[in-house]
Amino acid sequence: MAATPTSSLQRLHLTAVGGSIMHNLALALHRRGAHVTGSDDEIFEPAKSRLQAAGLLPAAEGWFPEKITADLDAVIVGMHARADNPELLRAQELGLRVYSFPEFIYEASKDKQRVVIGGSHGKTSITSLILHVLRYHGRKFDYAVGAQLEGFDLMVQLTEDAPIIIIEGDEYLSSPIDRRPKFHLYQHHIGVISGISWDHINVFPTEEIYREQFKIFAEMTPKAGTLIYDQDDEQVQLVTVPSNPDVEYIGYGPHEHVIKDGKTFLLNKKDEKVPVQVFGEHNLRNISAAKEVCKQLGIKGKPFYEALATFKGAARRLELVAEGDDSVVYKDFAHAPSKLKATATAFKKQFPKRRLVACLELHTFSSLNPAFLPQYAHTFDAPDVAVVYFNPHVLEHKRLPPLAPEQVAQAFNRPDLRVFTDSKQLAHYLHTQNWHDANLLMMSSGTFDGLDLKQLAAEVVSA
Repeated sequence: MAATPTSSLQRLHLTAVGGSIMHNLALALHRRGAHVTGSDDEIFEPAKSRLQAAGLLPAAEGWFPEKITADLDAVIVGMHARADNPELLRAQELGLRVYSFPEFIYEASKDKQRVVIGGSHGKTSITSLILHVLRYHGRKFDYAVGAQLEGFDLMVQLTEDAPIIIIEGDEYLSSPIDRRPKFHLYQHHIGVISGISWDHINVFPTEEIYREQFKIFAEMTPKAGTLIYDQDDEQVQLVTVPSNPDVEYIGYGPHEHVIKDGKTFLLNKKDEKVPVQVFGEHNLRNISAAKEVCKQLGIKGKPFYEALATFKGAARRLELVAEGDDSVVYKDFAHAPSKLKATATAFKKQFPKRRLVACLELHTFSSLNPAFLPQYAHTFDAPDVAVVYFNPHVLEHKRLPPLAPEQVAQAFNRPDLRVFTDSKQLAHYLHTQNWHDANLLMMSSGTFDGLDLKQLAAEVVSA
């Protein structure tokens, strides 16, 4: 396909427009002045309201090949669509340009310096940190990130004049007709690998195949490019061997710090204490990664720390829900084994004198897969009370075999683990806990089947 500047593509149709990142792309293109249409067979909040407010909400849910006409400049297809999607087939029949999300972002940023943050965990937080610092100092930049960030109304921004773009580099597949990982398509100048922990078992059936995707990413770093990586991660060490003399390799570890009265302070080169609003070793590593990227972009030392002091974290990444005199409630996106262990351990270390009740929802394809469950062994040892919840109906929806609570308990290798399959019973159990000098940590990429976390949190901190 011949390259075409995306600014010249004025009539665009998005198939699977209701997706988290896809609806943000639609809004960003609309804001740039393009004529945007879209389709999806299911659109949930907040995408529904946001598309409606911009006049982009499809009149009806479903796929409509008649929307794909010869006067379209391009069709952008999201992962929610299938290879036999009638709109996609119609676009191919007409010979229209068809982009995946990462292909389109690359085309839109060909003339920019591209910073791509990859890794099994931490990439959203690192990307958020970098964006916060750049915005704090008034720098012009574009971005594509997988989570809603405080102070940013969209998760995608594409402009003509920004010299750089910061991209969260997801390793999942690009589209139903392009099986390459997204982060292979961005062609980074500055790349980050924050950590590698086997995930997406439905696409990468072995740990070796999964790790190979990061090796390919590392080796794509161009001449005069920079690769920034977690130097303590054993899996990362296997793929970031400094083999290209024309590439700058920068390893990082957790930022030096002290914890006092439940608050974390960074130590800079002058041993000054810089207060931050995030905590945990994984976040201290994220800060180090962001610091190295910002240094490459010309923001270092005091200006970096000045901006960092006002960073509150990415949405759903160790996000404070409620705080009382002797208890706090946080929610977190953690669901993979490495994320679970890091988050629970960090929380206990931050509040060592308080009892920790932690609850995990198994919600993803990997986490509910019996073949993957043993990866969770001893990852939930840090909490004083450990609870796991899953909904059997989700297993049916993902076409996975039934899962017994006993299987889950055995996989975590923690005899006192409580396992629930009914959200009402889970809520009752949490309500009956003693919350004096105790914290609650809720971890999931889902919603615990609509559990009212704000109400629960209010009761916890007022108990």
